[in-house]
Amino acid sequence: MMRTLFLNPPSFDGFDGGAGSRYQAKREIRSFWYPTWLAQPAALVADSTLIDAPARGLTIDDIRPMAKNYDLAVLHTSTPSFASDVQVAETLKRENPDLIIGFVGAHVAVSSDASIMASEAIDFVAGNEFDFTIKEIAEGRPLDAVDGITYKVDGRPVRNRDRAINHNLDDLPSVTSVYKRDLVVEDYFIGYLLHPYMSLYTGRGCKSRCTFCLWPQTVGGHTYRTRSAQNVIDEIAQAKEWFPQVKEFFFDDDTFTDDRARAEDIARGLGKLGVTWSCNAKANVPYETLKIMRDNGLRLLLVGYESGNQKILHNIKKGILIDVARRFTKDCHKLGIKIHGTFIIGLPGETRETIEETIRYANDINPHTIQVSLAAPYPGTFLYKQARENGWLTGGADTLVHDDGFQISSLSYPHLSQEEIFQSLATFYKRFYFRPRKITAITIEMMMSWQFMKRRLREGVEFMHFLREREN
Repeated sequence: MMRTLFLNPPSFDGFDGGAGSRYQAKREIRSFWYPTWLAQPAALVADSTLIDAPARGLTIDDIRPMAKNYDLAVLHTSTPSFASDVQVAETLKRENPDLIIGFVGAHVAVSSDASIMASEAIDFVAGNEFDFTIKEIAEGRPLDAVDGITYKVDGRPVRNRDRAINHNLDDLPSVTSVYKRDLVVEDYFIGYLLHPYMSLYTGRGCKSRCTFCLWPQTVGGHTYRTRSAQNVIDEIAQAKEWFPQVKEFFFDDDTFTDDRARAEDIARGLGKLGVTWSCNAKANVPYETLKIMRDNGLRLLLVGYESGNQKILHNIKKGILIDVARRFTKDCHKLGIKIHGTFIIGLPGETRETIEETIRYANDINPHTIQVSLAAPYPGTFLYKQARENGWLTGGADTLVHDDGFQISSLSYPHLSQEEIFQSLATFYKRFYFRPRKITAITIEMMMSWQFMKRRLREGVEFMHFLREREN
């Protein structure tokens, strides 16, 4: 077995690209997701090492000396961070010319030829599910005998046949064992989750067809393939023993509630463990299921509302009706389930009027917290194809984030400029958070806990800095 390094490469300060974040950019409040996509193959490769450089605050100078300790390095990359990640690979290769370097992630999965030709330092790129792909390479299998990769022969890209999709996810070992071995759980924090938290996947893929969503259209697929309920419960039971300091477990499946019967079974098992947990959910979960989950430790749902305009939701194939989402939200409020609502500005069909409609909608349904993103046409998504065909792109595919790592508006329409879309981001946040109702709720929360007060004050400073940066 090769000495293998799994690396989430150094990047912008606070940049969380390549891990589990919905959009790979710095957020308005500093946050870090677990590098679960790397932890999964790391669990398959004996004696491997996982290093999450952004979360640990490591620079390339910190990483460089490690190159000589390994035979294989696997880097998780993303569209915004690809150029920077290539520089990391080239630095590692200079330190150890014999080091085999592979890139994984959605970007290289959809742009395999261009990615492998981007640098001589890259020996292969892997597509789709790369867990067993990396295991086979680490075992010493020749590249021409490994499914699911693209590599170079005589200076030209060669693509092997695709790797078969794994439908039995119980075959995969626990990622929390890698977290225990290589990560510091206190490094990871998200504004709407209790700290310290822990995230993992209980399934892959999403049956929804949202045109903007990166993962199902690139590496996950549109079939929701899941681990058995007991497998998930067993991992959380072990994680509870290993990590007694963890206050909340988050299931990062694209839509954990797509399989409601399974979600209820998992909830009942978690209830017996006495843990607090949260998950992604579509805004159509019935009251009965919500109640079962709430009664068994569910604290919060991350919900993608996207827009308050029904036509835009149809345009992006969201598959949700505004009235259904309103009823779902009322049910959550009634049950005391907190909601972190996510919205997107600049989707096809957006106008000044629909932006205003979405802001009013967000204020009306009143999630506990929100995240507002700019529509991001990532390569491999239907939105990217639309943007190219209609001339909506204001730059290339690599202009999704600014030099400082913050997301920029990369779409523009004849009736709605890039600048207007960008400026509406700060407006949305201010209109939501600077309401007396919301300020009062946040103040009450802060008064109830000194730890929570310190955290919210820190986040408040970061948020105000974010708003100033966006306005300048």
